[in-house]
This record gives sequence, C-alpha cells and structure tokens, in this order.
Amino acid sequence: MIKLSVNINKIATIRNARGGNIPDVLKAAADIERFGAHGITVHPRPDERHIRYKDVPDLKKIITTEFNIEGYPNKKFIDLVLSVQPTQVTLVPDPPDAITSNAGWDTIKNQSLLKEIIREFKSKNIRTSIFIEADSKMIKNAVKTETDRIELYTESYATEFSENKEKAIRDFILAANTANDCDLGINAGHDLNLENLNYFEKNIPGLKEVSIGHALISDALYFGLENTVRMYQRQLMEITSD
Repeated sequence: MIKLSVNINKIATIRNARGGNIPDVLKAAADIERFGAHGITVHPRPDERHIRYKDVPDLKKIITTEFNIEGYPNKKFIDLVLSVQPTQVTLVPDPPDAITSNAGWDTIKNQSLLKEIIREFKSKNIRTSIFIEADSKMIKNAVKTETDRIELYTESYATEFSENKEKAIRDFILAANTANDCDLGINAGHDLNLENLNYFEKNIPGLKEVSIGHALISDALYFGLENTVRMYQRQLMEITSD
C-alpha cells in the first residue's frame, strides 16, 4: 500500500500565529497517526515560521510511525537530522526566504554536495530522498548521489490536472519508469489533493509514499481532521475507471 505521510507545518503555523500551544502540534501528530496516517512530515525553516527546531526532537519522542524531516541541508539542518535520526530525510533545494518549495535538485550540478550529505545520513541508517522534478536526466544522475529515493515535485501536475490530466501526468509516468529502471524508490508531494491524488496514484508505477500537508489541513477545516485523513487514505486505496 502507498503510504500517506501528513505534513503538519500548517498546524504549527496556526499555533505560532497566536503564541502559546494551541493547537498542540504534538497532540495533532499523535492524533493523525491514530487516525491512520502512515507517517508525519515536518519541514523546519530558518525563520521557524511554522515547525520550530525544538518541535523536531519532541515529535521524535512520540511518533510511532515513520518520521520524515525535509529541508535544505545547511549545517543547522544536518546537525538536527543527525541528532534526531528520523526514519527518512528529504533534501529540498529551497532558499531560506522561499515561501514553499518551488524547484527540484539539479543532481548534476549538486552531485558532490548531495553525495557527501547523503553518505553522512546513511551512516546513521537514515533513509534519504531528494526532491526532484519529473526530469529523467536528473533522475538518472540521482543514482550517483547514492540516495535511496526521490520525491517527485508534483506542482506542475496539480496545476495542469483540471485542464488535461493525461498531459499533466505524462512526464511523471516517464520519470517513474526511469526511477524504477534505476532502482530508486519513489515518493511524491506538492499540491496533491483529493481531486488529483487518486489519478496520480493509479498511474505512477512504483509509488511508495505521498507527503501532503497544505491541502489536507485545509480540507480538515471543512471535514474534520480524522475524516480528512481517512478520505486521503481512500484516494490511495481506490482504483477508479475513466
């Protein structure tokens, strides 16, 4: 079964807007696991505008499923990951001022950098994934970084889905086939939602995990958190026909 990892950054954003501890990020993570999610994702950024660095070790103590930490590998981030030792680290090439992740790695230009960092994480038995666009050339070169997985950056798919879903998915199918040929595990994330998730899931061979935050937490405002987690799970389990 394809795993659903829920990114809880937006829950932390609401907490930080007023100070204090409402909503409680730790309780939310535990509840999301209890509702059936297969993992929790966080993306600490230098300005700590959502997940704070202190949240990460606190979360590690209570998470019983998979814990995925994503972010740009500066020294502070690397030190955090090595100390916490999550199930997975996802390396994202976003600059400190980025509102959200908006590009995948150039695995040719950054091959040496990524390889050095990945080896350090793997020495601690931390599974590694790199955020990457649906570009077969970059995926083939990702093998040289020694990463375990790639995470397909799906914004373009989500943007084009309503206009022409067959066209929107095309490059991602090719990318997935390349990754499978290279023996790379496949994760995916960014703007996946209740409308486009099932079609993506059923067309991407070898997909192992999706990481979803913004859309899921937004849907929870209308449907409730428990119901929403289960709704997303059903999208990953159902096979629909067109």
